[in-house]
Amino acid sequence: MNPTVLGIGIGAFLAFMAFAFGFWAFLTAVIFMAAGAILGRATEGKLDLRGVLDAITGRRSSS
Repeated sequence: MNPTVLGIGIGAFLAFMAFAFGFWAFLTAVIFMAAGAILGRATEGKLDLRGVLDAITGRRSSS
């Protein structure tokens, strides 16, 4: 699927959530979508969660 079409679909979903259910439902949907995206990238092997955690906590790697 084209990334532009996917982005439009996600934007439409988030707009629907904001208008239909209010700000907190919108924010909850955004959080769950971000968590799903992160877990999906990690499952595909395109994201190193340990490296992300090290970057967040300020640890450096020599590799």
